[in-house]
Amino acid sequence: MRILITSGGTTENIDQVRGITNFASGSLGKILCEKFLKEDCQVTLLAGRNAVLPPDHENLQIITIGDTEDLDQQMKKLVPTAQAVIHTMAVSDYSPLYMTDFKEVEESNNLADFLNLKNTDKKISSASDYQVLFLKKNPKIISKIKNYKEDIILIGFKLLVDVPKEQLLKVARESLKKNRADYIFANDLQDIYADKHLGYLVDDKAEYPASTKKEIAALIFEKVKQLAEGDK
Repeated sequence: MRILITSGGTTENIDQVRGITNFASGSLGKILCEKFLKEDCQVTLLAGRNAVLPPDHENLQIITIGDTEDLDQQMKKLVPTAQAVIHTMAVSDYSPLYMTDFKEVEESNNLADFLNLKNTDKKISSASDYQVLFLKKNPKIISKIKNYKEDIILIGFKLLVDVPKEQLLKVARESLKKNRADYIFANDLQDIYADKHLGYLVDDKAEYPASTKKEIAALIFEKVKQLAEGDK
């Protein structure tokens, strides 16, 4: 099988030396790669700049991802060549538009004007005591994947924070339907530790628990293999 895995997080540039990112480590993506490589799959890994990476392997291609637009362009190119996508990457919800001195914003008669501006400096000055950063919402990359290849096997992830299990599963199934995914792995930040990663692989009928990253990888491999063989 040809597998496309995303891991780590995107970095949305403010200027050429600053960016907005998140704390996603890419450790689960690394373990998923190792599992699928062990099963003789061809794996392409789209990894955020700070993601931990698996060792080199003859069947592994690693592509470093910058921002959300970069991820989308790679997805558009690579999804049609893959049999399955496992989308673990924590994609930034917003990207910077423009950063400026607070006084400039305070004195403006129309804040909407700032939405049409772009910073041109390679490094924005840090002389001001206060800066205002305008952000725009990013598209949801997972929602585009089935547009790039309708019959792709799609495994997505949904992370919430300190919610009841019933709510976690409900939100996961909403994502499953909205994004036309085959499975969503639902997990809560409160249940993720160095040696523990509790969550549920969810489809429209059932949920399958796992309690470590290795268990998650094994579970996802089995479900992807079943779907590839036409036996859900």
